[in-house]
Amino acid sequence: MLINTKYRTDEPETMDDFAMKGEILRDALDKIAKINQLLGGNQLTLLGVQELIKNIPKTTTIKIVDVGCGNGDMLRTLADYGLKAKLDFQLIGIDANNFTVNHAKQLSENYPNISYQCEDIFDKHFEELKYDIVLCTLTLHHFKDNEIVNLLNVFNANSTMGIVVNDLQRSAIAYRLFQVICFVFRLNKMSRDDGLISILRGFKKVELVNFSKEINFNNYKIQWKWAFRYQWIISKI
Repeated sequence: MLINTKYRTDEPETMDDFAMKGEILRDALDKIAKINQLLGGNQLTLLGVQELIKNIPKTTTIKIVDVGCGNGDMLRTLADYGLKAKLDFQLIGIDANNFTVNHAKQLSENYPNISYQCEDIFDKHFEELKYDIVLCTLTLHHFKDNEIVNLLNVFNANSTMGIVVNDLQRSAIAYRLFQVICFVFRLNKMSRDDGLISILRGFKKVELVNFSKEINFNNYKIQWKWAFRYQWIISKI
């Protein structure tokens, strides 16, 4: 069967239901985090953060918000790195699903500099939140183009250092590769179906460039990375 990747799909994912809870969701969150680790996704976001802070004094407190934080794996990776590098990170995870937030809290009990908030990022409260860096790891593709523009405008207005986006390339090869991953990791049906939809909701590089032009980002770079990801760093420094 041929896979049409010309346009982003509008097909919803099961995990977009913020009221969802239970063992199937917990398993999906943990498997997604594990796969992201193994494919280098966490490292990709970490490298983006390192680039933004490379000229910042180590004594500076840096507030980092992770939008769509899932089980908090990315924040724990950042906390571990910050501790090792003797950096003062204040880390906040945002997710609209209360079950997901509670699961992340449990997994992060030993990380005093990580906190979590359950809220919809389209609500006014989030629009008023200030931070130095905002992260979007495998989150931006969940939204429609007009929502992405609105979110990026908020991120740009409320961050002092910049934005790090790590998201999927929309391609037939990535789609087929994920089918193999589903088999190897024995993903449950929801994870399989949502993962394939995620790829079809992913991006072509030209789309990210167009977003950058529409929002008038002055200092950004977009790079293709393994495994079929784009690292998009917007610097305000």
